[in-house]
Amino acid sequence: MKLKVPLEQFLRQKLIKWAENRYTYVAYFTDNNIHYPYSGFQDQLMAGNQSILLHDIPSSGKEVVGIISYDFKNRIEDLGSNNKSIINHPDQLFFLPEIKISISDDVLIIDHPSADILYQEILHTPLPTHPILLDEIKALTNKEQYLQNVDQIKQRIIEGDVYELNYCIAFESDIKEIAPTSLFLKLMEASPMPFSAYFKANDQVLVCASPERFIKRQKSKIIAQPIKGTIRRGSTPLEDQKYKNSLLNSEKERSENLMIVDLMRNDLSKISSTGSVSVEELFGIYSFRHVHQMISTISAVLNENCTIEEVFQNTFPMGSMTGAPKIKSMELIDHYENFKRGWFSGTVGYLDKDGNFDFNVIIRSIFIDFSSSKIMFAVGSAITFDSVPEQEYEECLLKVRSILEVLNA
Repeated sequence: MKLKVPLEQFLRQKLIKWAENRYTYVAYFTDNNIHYPYSGFQDQLMAGNQSILLHDIPSSGKEVVGIISYDFKNRIEDLGSNNKSIINHPDQLFFLPEIKISISDDVLIIDHPSADILYQEILHTPLPTHPILLDEIKALTNKEQYLQNVDQIKQRIIEGDVYELNYCIAFESDIKEIAPTSLFLKLMEASPMPFSAYFKANDQVLVCASPERFIKRQKSKIIAQPIKGTIRRGSTPLEDQKYKNSLLNSEKERSENLMIVDLMRNDLSKISSTGSVSVEELFGIYSFRHVHQMISTISAVLNENCTIEEVFQNTFPMGSMTGAPKIKSMELIDHYENFKRGWFSGTVGYLDKDGNFDFNVIIRSIFIDFSSSKIMFAVGSAITFDSVPEQEYEECLLKVRSILEVLNA
């Protein structure tokens, strides 16, 4: 039986809360109706109780949902992570959905033998009424430390250790009261993005408003879309266009973007047919609620019988969140940052029964852990030879603006 009902905002929250009450693992994905090359996430909720490892995911025949921590890199390369964990995220967590509810054109579609009963359960699920109450939000790195570290990273670039390094800072707070489903909808209103996700596993929750795709498989085609280049929106159409043109013509931003494009071309070449890697769009400018972003699209023909595990082993972590060259960048990230990234700058996504998949870059996100009553978020930017430390710091504050607005509200 298939039931279709209009999806009001309150029903979206009830749907997620209903799934949380029934299942250990819950994932909700949405593109927020934003146009994006190769489209954003499919609007859908999936939930289940059975976990599975990346190694055991079949090439086809099953739908799978999962999340991979940035620190999964230590299983791929001879690397470590000696910094403190604000939240102790698992390196990988995949699950097999027992139920899937799709949304199309703001219509909820329940394709299930007991669709009427499930809809009534969803409709009568009570919503949390308590507000967001946190202790003071603390930055783990103050501005002075940040500026000093950027200067030191620039010196490492001058010495030839790296060409570009994605340097991030983290924020944390203790939770008094919080309703993650409500927080998710507030963040979607404040910062709608094409790769947004809500992911809950046991006591840990991801509230994600990501603008960036990591990697997508569409039949035999593999697609990566790194973001490098950010500028604020203008307050008038004229000012907005001025900022947009400034980003497009910035030699610094183009240089950052091109370095990561080259890195991703190299990564894709390891799993693709010889000569099939191509740059479909270079330096595309896309506009979101608060920022313009520079996005490039690289594609290739995936090797026959290449598994998703092999894809991740050869492309993860994404170059936009490490730098170039990748391994040296990851070593320096662990040196200059003072926190373990965990799910931040990792990836969350889904696979369909035909083996197609879509995974984002976990940025512009809030992480909640009820077992430790902690909340954290992080933000960063690409440091290059041309970077001005004060401007990089301002870029970080711009990227984290929506999160701070929602949490302080």
